Amino acid sequence: MARGQKTPGRFSGRRAAALLLLASIASPALPAPVPVIRAPSVVRATPALWEISDSDTKIYLFGTFHSLDGRTVWFDHRVREAFNGSDELMLETIVPADRTAMLAAGDQVSEIGPDGRTTLKPFIAQTQQVIGHGRALGMSVEHGADSVLRRIAEDSGKPVGGLERFEDQLGQLARIPVSAQMNSKQTPVAVSLGDLLGAWTNGDTGAFSTMLAGFEAKSPVAYRMLISDRNARWGQWIVNRLDRPGTVFVAVGSGHLAGKDSVQQWLAYRGITATRVG
Repeated sequence: MARGQKTPGRFSGRRAAALLLLASIASPALPAPVPVIRAPSVVRATPALWEISDSDTKIYLFGTFHSLDGRTVWFDHRVREAFNGSDELMLETIVPADRTAMLAAGDQVSEIGPDGRTTLKPFIAQTQQVIGHGRALGMSVEHGADSVLRRIAEDSGKPVGGLERFEDQLGQLARIPVSAQMNSKQTPVAVSLGDLLGAWTNGDTGAFSTMLAGFEAKSPVAYRMLISDRNARWGQWIVNRLDRPGTVFVAVGSGHLAGKDSVQQWLAYRGITATRVG
C-alpha cells in the first residue's frame, strides 16, 4: 500500500483499501454482475429471516453475510418471496457511488503519525486483516448478500435506503479506542470465519451468539460501539417505521440479529415480537 502524505483527490491504495474494508461491514455500491453459478459447486443456503408486523405494516428482518463465494445460493424461496413482496429495501448503509464522496468520507479512517506517514486507524487496520482472510477463502463483497440485494433492488426500481449514513458508520469504526482492539494474540473466541459462514448457511444464530459473547468479554467498548448501540438505534427505527403502513425488507449483518443485545431482543423488551419465518 502507498505510504506518505495524502494527496487530495487521489484514489490512493491506502484509501481504496479502507473503503474496501468498509464494504465488508456495510453494503457497497459495486457495479459487478450477479455471478454465474455452475450446478456442481452450488451450496444451498437457508439464512435466517424474521417478520415484525402490526395491522398495516410488515417488516422483514434478514441477516446477511457481507462477503460470500460465488457458489452459495440463498436468494430463493422465502427470502425472494419476502423481498419481492416488499415496497423498499433498507440496508445498514449506502456506500456512495460518487468517488469524490467516498474519498471525503474515507479521510476519517486514516491518521498521520509522528513520522509523517499515513496509516489506517487501529480498528480499521485490524478489520482489514479479516477481509484479507476472507479473500484467501475465495469470498468477496461482490457476492455478499448486501451487494446482491442492492443490485436486484436497483435493477427492479425498488427504493433502497440506509439505516446509517455512510460517513457516520465509517466514523464509528475509526473512533474505536486502541485499548478496545483485538490483536493477533487476543482472539475474542474460537469461532472461525468458516464456522460463521456455515452457521449462516444453515440459518443457525448460535455461532454468532458465541462470537459476540467472546467479543464483548475481550473488547467491551468496541462491542458497545459496534453492536449494542447500533442495534438500539436500528430497533428504534423499526419502532418508528411501524407507525407507517407498508412492507419493508431490512437487511443487516447477521451478527446484529444474534445474542443478548440483538435487534430482536431490543424490540422484545419493548413488547414488539420478531417471529422467525425461516
